[in-house]
Amino acid sequence: MAAIRRLTSAAIRARKHDLTQSRFAVVTAYDAPFARCAEEAGIDVILVGDSLGMVVLGYESTAPVELADMCRAGGAVARATARAHVIVDMPLGSYQASDEDAIRSAVALVKAGATSVKLEGGEAVAPRIAAIVRAGIPVVGHIGVLPQTAAMGAGFRRKTDAAQMLADARAVESAGAFSIVLEMVDPEVALEITASLAIPTIGIGAGAECDAQVLVMHDLLGLYPDAPPFAKRYAEVATIVTEAFRAYAREVREGAFPPVLTTPGNDRAAPLSDAPVYAIPAKPV
Repeated sequence: MAAIRRLTSAAIRARKHDLTQSRFAVVTAYDAPFARCAEEAGIDVILVGDSLGMVVLGYESTAPVELADMCRAGGAVARATARAHVIVDMPLGSYQASDEDAIRSAVALVKAGATSVKLEGGEAVAPRIAAIVRAGIPVVGHIGVLPQTAAMGAGFRRKTDAAQMLADARAVESAGAFSIVLEMVDPEVALEITASLAIPTIGIGAGAECDAQVLVMHDLLGLYPDAPPFAKRYAEVATIVTEAFRAYAREVREGAFPPVLTTPGNDRAAPLSDAPVYAIPAKPV
């Protein structure tokens, strides 16, 4: 039987001109269980975002995230999936200093399991994109609001400068990126960019006319309390988890869990046949 092959960057780029696949969903994941869920749901492009700094590691921004964090999370997602294309973010400080640093960081992410890497910036980072692409590693661009540095400068305001956004997008495409994220770009500007590029645009808070959409899974699942206004909550998983924890704690306090095995003279005991059976895996030899 032929091995399952991951979705390639070339196949994603080709979706731009395939009306049956031109609109597709991307979701973030940071660990094996949720990556497996995403793939089983039919999502074949997964972003391991440096948003893990906020939604997983508890930082106030993405700035403190290290390359080792992204390698660990990217590896977990890659090991849990078979076909999905795994994009892994290059964190702040891993590509800004030089082309050599950028290539070294991108290689580390690929060795950990990334199918491609993503970095933030337009015209200013085009040389880094080109260097990584020359090294044989597929790249996704990211323009508009740039979360890694937004808090230190321009902030999280929606981007409306059409001329600058178009210049950034074209520079990223010319550098060799096979796709580009548009974050909080004015929808009319995003539409113009999408129409002018030969590579797919992936929108987040950039309107409905991008080729694809991406959401942070914690926002989508209702796991994070401060979701942005453009995110849609498809579930309230935090409520389900809290109730499960509450039920577990109550049963432990009341003595209902774990069930008591039948012993002579123990009138409170549950029948042995009612006790759950736990399979203990054999240790490898």
